Amino acid sequence: MTTATPSQSPGRWAATRMQIRRVWALTAPYFRSEQKYQAWLLLAAIVALNLGTVYISVLINDWRRVFYDALQEKNATVFWAQLWRFLYLALSFVVASIYTFYLTQLLELRWRAWMTERYLGRWLSNNKHYQLELGRFLTPDASTGAHTNTPPPQDNPDQRIQEDIGAFTASTIGLSMGLLNSVVTLASFTGILWSLSGGFDFHLNGAAYVIPGFMVWVAVVYCVIGSVLTHYIGKPQIFLNAQQQRVEANFRHRMVRVREYAESIALDRGERTEQQQLWGRFGKVLSNQLALINAQKRLLWFSLLFGQVSSVFPFLISAPRFFSGAIQLGDLMQIASAFGEVQGALNWFVDNYQSLASWRANTDRLTSLVAFLEVPAALADSAPVHQELALQADTLTLSLPDGSPLLQIPSLRLEAGDCVLLSGPSGSGKSTLLRALAGIWPYRSGHVARAADVVFLPQRAYFPEGTLRDALAYPEAQGHYTDVQLEHALSEAGLGSLVNRLDAHGSWSQQLSGGEQQRLALARVFLRKPRWILADEATSALDPEMELVLYQRLLCMVQGQQGAILSIAHRPALAALHRQHWVLQREPNGEVGIQTIAR
Repeated sequence: MTTATPSQSPGRWAATRMQIRRVWALTAPYFRSEQKYQAWLLLAAIVALNLGTVYISVLINDWRRVFYDALQEKNATVFWAQLWRFLYLALSFVVASIYTFYLTQLLELRWRAWMTERYLGRWLSNNKHYQLELGRFLTPDASTGAHTNTPPPQDNPDQRIQEDIGAFTASTIGLSMGLLNSVVTLASFTGILWSLSGGFDFHLNGAAYVIPGFMVWVAVVYCVIGSVLTHYIGKPQIFLNAQQQRVEANFRHRMVRVREYAESIALDRGERTEQQQLWGRFGKVLSNQLALINAQKRLLWFSLLFGQVSSVFPFLISAPRFFSGAIQLGDLMQIASAFGEVQGALNWFVDNYQSLASWRANTDRLTSLVAFLEVPAALADSAPVHQELALQADTLTLSLPDGSPLLQIPSLRLEAGDCVLLSGPSGSGKSTLLRALAGIWPYRSGHVARAADVVFLPQRAYFPEGTLRDALAYPEAQGHYTDVQLEHALSEAGLGSLVNRLDAHGSWSQQLSGGEQQRLALARVFLRKPRWILADEATSALDPEMELVLYQRLLCMVQGQQGAILSIAHRPALAALHRQHWVLQREPNGEVGIQTIAR
């Protein structure tokens, strides 16, 4: 027993210090940002209004003494005067409370907007969103500068940004202002309660003793006992709250995937399997929610009993003095009111335990997300190379996300006028090589440089929901191109039937067939007219005749600008259009390399 307490206490204090550091790391940047003056001004106004409400509460406490004494003495003049006094005290309290609420919500809104903009920018920079989806990310070693491949610390970053930031700002301001209010209330009403409660006389072993400010000590002991019991009863909620957020996010993510692949699921008749998978994830939501409900029920039992007892406790303690005539009715009511304020201030931890548990879990999730977003980029964005050279790679080694080696390329160059076909066995790393050359594959070593205007054409392109002109102009804004340019690009890609639907809204990834989606992606290329293109089976869903026609147009556009194209394709007719052939093949030592074949 003597050794357990010292070892446990430092652990608890270390956890508390860690929580404070995490909250400070999340909070300080906003109050040091370009919005710091507005933020501090709003915070100062909120603090001032909170102090004002406490002061009004002190005045109302004194009003109770005078008002109830007037009732006991049947003094009508004082009674009516105190009613008018209560009117303006209550009105002042209402006004202060309303503007405290309004300014608090305004500060929460501005803080959330600032954090959301900041974290969205970091999530969508340096391919961080892509690394998270790959399931691994690279962290730099401070001593060697090398990057270590580790599992991501965070799942569902979209939920963290959309939900946790708002919850964090609201909880941080609400809890901190509540704590400030409790501290000021405790300081204000402790003196009142001390002066009103008198001393407690008792005899022990023939000696007389007096405990001054007896009601203050009773309130302290009462609330300390309540806080300790609340902590031990409610402690499981910390883990359960964090777990609930996780299983809810996993359930929602699965439903989003069903929406995204609705057509494939329908064609495969996979509804039953999806329903089973969804119900399995929802079962985890239900089981954890039930455990959380039971934990909350246990805490609620204690909190309600504790609160009900506290409403009559000061009358129970002060009744002997009232019936002996030592205090009047007004004093008794003022004591009860002051005890309630002191007890409420000391009871802040008990009243906010569930909120604190949720806030702690919320802070942990945001901290882990921020830790990932602030990791320096594993790959610096390549600087543009010579205008006659699209790509250059030297001693390039590619690995899978789990660290397994994939392929090695001693040297590779794509120059103006080149038209190269890339082929190799399935799984040899063709698409991964193109991702590395495009600058998004993080699990590589060696040197890669590329021109500034290289366009990557994947097998399945992304189309934002909205108008067709939005989908066609992406990633530029729709106003970047004229209607004439958009219509010409659609016609070039064989989508003349869509020319009159530029302003139609839709989910184009669902409404268009696979071939139409690939033609729409090609229409983007005809619209942008890039000089350098990397195409990863970008026409595989087209019929051979249409594929040949569109690829010839693509090659004419590139050659007309003295550019180059690197393609992954399998059909012989399409392969014949390329003048050079790069083949990925396995070497005798087991490594995959590249062989160049001229046509």
